[in-house]
Amino acid sequence: MKTFKILAATTAVAALMSASAFAADITMRIGHLNPADPLESHSGTMTTIFKSLVETNSNGAIEVQLFPNGQLGKDNEVIQQVREGIVESTISSSGGVAQHYPVVGVFDLPFAFPNIGVATKVIHKDSSFGKKFVAGLEGKTGLKVLGLIDSGGFFAFTNSKRPIASVADMKGLRIRTMTLPTHETIISSLGGSPTPLPWAEVYTALQTGVADGQMNPVPIIGFAKFDEVQKYLSLTNHVITPYVWTINREFFDGLSAEHKALVTWAADVATEAGRAMSRVIEASDKGLPRLAAKMEVNAVSPAEIAKFAAASQPAVRKLIEEKLGQEGTDMLNAMLASIKENM
Repeated sequence: MKTFKILAATTAVAALMSASAFAADITMRIGHLNPADPLESHSGTMTTIFKSLVETNSNGAIEVQLFPNGQLGKDNEVIQQVREGIVESTISSSGGVAQHYPVVGVFDLPFAFPNIGVATKVIHKDSSFGKKFVAGLEGKTGLKVLGLIDSGGFFAFTNSKRPIASVADMKGLRIRTMTLPTHETIISSLGGSPTPLPWAEVYTALQTGVADGQMNPVPIIGFAKFDEVQKYLSLTNHVITPYVWTINREFFDGLSAEHKALVTWAADVATEAGRAMSRVIEASDKGLPRLAAKMEVNAVSPAEIAKFAAASQPAVRKLIEEKLGQEGTDMLNAMLASIKENM
């Protein structure tokens, strides 16, 4: 039965991709979880710009096909498709990446990044830390990294029960997390009850009360329409995680030198545009202003943030050191050093 399901899923993916094919020397398919609209998500921005730049500057020799909104499957599944050469490229959340490269969990040390400026410099494939992280991921997965970007800003909490202004307010709240031990540990260390669920189930879980709340960056909360099923938005800035843009190594290596340079350049331009779009969305009527019109918003005070950090950091650091071993510890220390040098 399991073999049949896998075969059926693979057949469905192949059918979906072939349906939009047309004549081109090279076809590059990119999957991601987020909306296609370039004004709604950084992944939409990145893929829209990349497609335009690559198709135009290759004179039509390369066709870029886009599969947003999880059309090709769950994050970790699409990464596997890219590793196997079924799909050429994907932009993935840390939750998907973790199932292929668990060391991505170092980003989950809560309150490690002091502000978005520092995070922008560190979460970049060309930073001192980014180069180390990219080398580790490429070495373990066989993929090539085209871009490293934050997930849309710092995480905030939403819930349907009460404002979160102190650690005590977390007690007993069922908070949806990605299926990441680090995220689950953050919630449990603060007195909440972690509720790991796939992305596709989050809205319904919040709507039906399976989960009281969730945590995500403001742009994601906005485009996911969580304001329809959540009353409170608490700005804690406790975590900022990466999205990683990868491409099948064999596909990339098979490109001509000219096309390799084009794909690399276009990905760099698109990634920086996506990074900027996240900041625009946060401040626009698609982000915090729109959410504030329907939700009760509060910013947690610096004094209380220090208490959140004191409660959660030691537990998550211990987990990283125990679960990820020396490799994870070294990567964590490299990240913290990079944060310090960019402050």
